[in-house]
Amino acid sequence: MCVNMTSPTRLWSGTLSEYSEFIEASQLYNRVFRYGDKGLALNSNLLSALVHNGGSAVGVRSAEGRLIGFAYGFPGTDGTTSFHYSQAAVVDPTHQGQGIGRMLKEQQRQVALSWGAKLMRWTFDPMLSRNGHFNFNSLGGVGVRFHEDYYGRERTDRLLVEWALDEQADPYAEYRQMRPPSDFDQNAWGTAIEAGALRWIPIDAGLVAGEDETEAISWGRANLRSTLRDLYADGFVVVSCQRADARTSAYLAVPSSTATAPVKG
Repeated sequence: MCVNMTSPTRLWSGTLSEYSEFIEASQLYNRVFRYGDKGLALNSNLLSALVHNGGSAVGVRSAEGRLIGFAYGFPGTDGTTSFHYSQAAVVDPTHQGQGIGRMLKEQQRQVALSWGAKLMRWTFDPMLSRNGHFNFNSLGGVGVRFHEDYYGRERTDRLLVEWALDEQADPYAEYRQMRPPSDFDQNAWGTAIEAGALRWIPIDAGLVAGEDETEAISWGRANLRSTLRDLYADGFVVVSCQRADARTSAYLAVPSSTATAPVKG
């Protein structure tokens, strides 16, 4: 358990363990993601089993005691590398942008370390630039793999992020400080722009999770899918997502060989 004393309000974060807490977490999860399909809902028995068997179910509460953030995960492997897999992290929309996501990930990190994990992995929708900035520039994760239709249904392309849980030096630190050009044409959204050995990928900076897909968004998603597919086939990894201007953010993809340590995945 930890308390964030730097926040304007006194926030608590820690492991959830009671049935009532799992119900709260499920309600928050469904409210944020707006899932209407019961097949996508959370199961309280599953969350309890995770807490007892190598997984994580962590939350953040407001000063009034209301659950405003939740994350859960489980031990995973890709056959060669073991890691803690974070399935989801959600923050109440009224408390987003207040550091709650960082508190959740740090709490989840402590749980994962207590189970012996050295790495954490999770996926996110690469169309969401705000998530990209948090994953790469705030936490220091690396986009090690691109999956098309990760959940077996349309519009579920995902970037797989890997986050080292120990205190090792960040091999991509210098690249995360680089600022993207500010003159991207919106017609280039989703396209790789060469910058020597590096690649900038501009995207719409304003998309949010759950937003209805317009024709323009669908076009951008298809364009980004093609670009990421090609870049990962050529040995690139994504290490940054920075705002270029009021409407555009840009990913930075670098050859994985530019790191001072090999990237797993």
